[in-house]
Amino acid sequence: MSRTVGLPDGPLTLSGAGREHATPGARFTGRIAYAAAHVVADPRAENVPGAPATVDWDATLAFRRHLWSYGFGVAEAMDTAQRGMGLDYPTARELVRRSARAARAEGGAICAGVATDQLPAGPATLDEIRKAYAEQLSDVQDAGATPVLMCSRHLAAAARSADDYLDIYGRLLDEADGPVVLHWLGPAFDPALTGYWGDADPVRAADIVVALIEAHSARVDGIKVSLLDEEFEVALRRRLPSGVRLYTGDDFNYPALIRGDGTGHSDALLGVLAAIAPPAAAALRALDHGDVAAYDEILAPTLPLARHLFGAPTYYYKTGIVFLAWLAGHQDHFTMVGGLQSGRSPAHLGRLLRLADAAGLLPDAERAAQRARAFMTTAGVTQ
Repeated sequence: MSRTVGLPDGPLTLSGAGREHATPGARFTGRIAYAAAHVVADPRAENVPGAPATVDWDATLAFRRHLWSYGFGVAEAMDTAQRGMGLDYPTARELVRRSARAARAEGGAICAGVATDQLPAGPATLDEIRKAYAEQLSDVQDAGATPVLMCSRHLAAAARSADDYLDIYGRLLDEADGPVVLHWLGPAFDPALTGYWGDADPVRAADIVVALIEAHSARVDGIKVSLLDEEFEVALRRRLPSGVRLYTGDDFNYPALIRGDGTGHSDALLGVLAAIAPPAAAALRALDHGDVAAYDEILAPTLPLARHLFGAPTYYYKTGIVFLAWLAGHQDHFTMVGGLQSGRSPAHLGRLLRLADAAGLLPDAERAAQRARAFMTTAGVTQ
């Protein structure tokens, strides 16, 4: 079978270098690493823009078992799963319940997003927002997952000062059954979150975040930061109280942030980990054994792919994640809830294929080439 694919910028013959960089094994000891997982749509359903999501549950849970088998925790029902971009809250709640049951059966770690997306789009009062957060917090805790208090578009629109954020988050932390993870998602991922925490300047917003964490440190496991700014993340990490983790969500600079420096390191809660699970597992195990050179060497080829995958407009990275999952054989189609498979161009996805091949992320080159040819044919690229 041919490994050659016609792409918008010319033909590519896949190298066949895809391989299992690591075999399934136990969790990592030096770092906590959650992979934010996508959902697999049911291709037979009406997964079109504006329609309720219909999920292929078997394929969705199989992908989570793949991640657990390599030692990753699963970050469930978060941005990568298309929260706010096709995944409605009733489906997200069912996703958390099913994944949490599977995690117990597999002995895998799981955290899950808590937001306010059961509210209708548009204005909401602060009390309505707090109650929506509290409802989802209860749902996630009842399922048995660690809650991740995600940023809320409703709160970003309704808050008039930092005090509104401090009040709502403080009350939620007081109500939590145990430690939770906070979440700071930057406007590159969601423009509606500009000015989150009550200040458009991230440096001043960080003062508000640190004050919140210091006041509730016993209830905060850590904070996921997705601002795509390595220097800022390191500075914030150094300010956190002892025992509070910084989970990097920086898909542009994750190797250096996870490796760390003389003052500490970031743990990880990353969408890119789901796309690069085998090499990332090998790298993290090398780091467990103190082999920093091997860690750097293994992750280096994944970084150009990640920076392309999460390139502007960053919020469409989910399309590339699902494209790679299809090429790698984790699902049988390239259909997404909300019709989001249209979120990236054939040119973008062709470049992604080149980078995935260079990074050794395609375990079956013939299958990947066959699927890529089928997609490019429908896009009008001659094969």
